[in-house]
Amino acid sequence: MRRFVRDNGLTLSFGIAFLLALVGQAVAGHADFNNQLADDGVAQVGFGDYLMSSDFAVDVTENWQSEYLQFFLFITVTVWLVQRGSPESKEMHKTGKESDKDQQVGRYARRNSPRWAGVGGVRQGLYARSLGLVMGVIFALSWLVQAIAGVAAYNEQQLRQLQAPMSLGDYVGSADFWSRTLQNWQSEFLAVASMAILSVYLRQRGSPESKPVGAAHSSTGVEG
Repeated sequence: MRRFVRDNGLTLSFGIAFLLALVGQAVAGHADFNNQLADDGVAQVGFGDYLMSSDFAVDVTENWQSEYLQFFLFITVTVWLVQRGSPESKEMHKTGKESDKDQQVGRYARRNSPRWAGVGGVRQGLYARSLGLVMGVIFALSWLVQAIAGVAAYNEQQLRQLQAPMSLGDYVGSADFWSRTLQNWQSEFLAVASMAILSVYLRQRGSPESKPVGAAHSSTGVEG
């Protein structure tokens, strides 16, 4: 057990932090939702009902889709785009998909390589793009759930105010949907751009996200 925790410490610690933050969001969101209901003169709901509500679902998924969009874009665009001096970038001469030898696929696969790395055809092609594909699918599903939950939450508010509900298509084109979406996207894009450029000049000793403290600012694709 001790070895398992050590070997998976990064995933476990962030997984626990995620659950704690989700619980905290649920508690705070429940209180805020009931305050809104009270202001509208509507009966408050229990914690379990709030967890099953469209209001909670849209608040959760609008953050998930922006995070996975960030991962999907960063994983895919860094195949071709580089940032001189950043450990978040490949070396300047390695843009593109790289050779089979560099990627250890096909006849260059090693004994301990994943099985599909050593085969050809569709299986190797899928596995070679599997990380970006999975991130992209999770983003798309999260965004779909956000849209469905969002229109339900929006229509609930409309009905409480005795106003006409909106269709899913109309809601996806509405200011409310894009305000929720873009306020998350812009923060994700800023965070990635900041990490890429700040890591050129700043260091964090011992972190794989940073270059070695003594590395030159121009060193690219070097981790500490």
